[in-house]
Amino acid sequence: MNAKALILCLLPVTASAQGFAGLGTDVDGFSTPAPDPVFDFPADHGPHPDYRIEWWYLTANLEDAEGTPYGLQWTLFRSALAPYDVEGWQSPQLWMGHAAVTTETNHFVAERLARGGIGQAGVTADPFIAWIDDWALEGDWQDMQMRASGADFGYQMDLTANGPLVFHGQDGYSVKSAAGQASYYYSQPFFDISGILQLPDGDIAVTGSAWLDREWSSQPLAENQTGWDWFSLSFDDGAKLMGFRLQQTDGMNYTSATWITAEGETTPYPDGALQVEPLGLNDADVPVRWQLTLPDRGVDVTVAAINDDAWMATSVPYWEGPVTFAGSHQGRGYLEMTGYE
Repeated sequence: MNAKALILCLLPVTASAQGFAGLGTDVDGFSTPAPDPVFDFPADHGPHPDYRIEWWYLTANLEDAEGTPYGLQWTLFRSALAPYDVEGWQSPQLWMGHAAVTTETNHFVAERLARGGIGQAGVTADPFIAWIDDWALEGDWQDMQMRASGADFGYQMDLTANGPLVFHGQDGYSVKSAAGQASYYYSQPFFDISGILQLPDGDIAVTGSAWLDREWSSQPLAENQTGWDWFSLSFDDGAKLMGFRLQQTDGMNYTSATWITAEGETTPYPDGALQVEPLGLNDADVPVRWQLTLPDRGVDVTVAAINDDAWMATSVPYWEGPVTFAGSHQGRGYLEMTGYE
């Protein structure tokens, strides 16, 4: 699901007891997603301040001229203390940015925090630009540019989409629990990406593919859901798979998946259709090898991290990094895991 709403770490601490990072907190006057959504573009690329949480989240699988693999992350989270927005310091909107570059031996991370209403961070829909300080993702969702930097890394990237937007769940209404919690969720998983990574050993020219997620909600998780394992897989034949497993305090899990053809046609899969099993742990007891099966598509793959230690040491820590997979299909993708701290 890519439920990247770690931004809720900026909300009152009392919220954290209800679902992971407070994502099971009661809606308290915020809007909630409803079935049969009708999206309005480009407006829906912009913020929805009447919903409590929202994110613009890009991950990329890259390689240099020698075929050395890299991963890249750029994320902007919005969280609201109240369901409205105003200019100035009275704005209840809060913003957080995460950026990372992963190599086979290192994982570089940076975080930015900002208050809304003062111009330090925000999103406009037309023309589209998402920014926090000097980090930015901007363009027309066909051709885009992206930049971010930290103490020991940076990047400038160009992106071009070669396929359509895709909508998860039922036409973009993505259910997250048996109790019916949900979000609005769509992606652009068809970006070609190229640019320069700035690393301690020097600048590196890279190319690859990128996946941009858009999601917003007010209570996407149930109170008993403690974290998630989220996969975005790009197959060598051009097909793609988004899948997630939500962990519950009763030992059960809730799963969901979207099969995406090379042309961008989608098939949603309900709870139980995707089977997700951990196979191996890193030194911090975080699972970095997985078995994913989707029998309806003949998928049975083993997913493995490029770097076992891709830990995001941010305000709310989590694991996020590039992966490869093999078995019935081959390819590469990204994995996010929360609830393992």
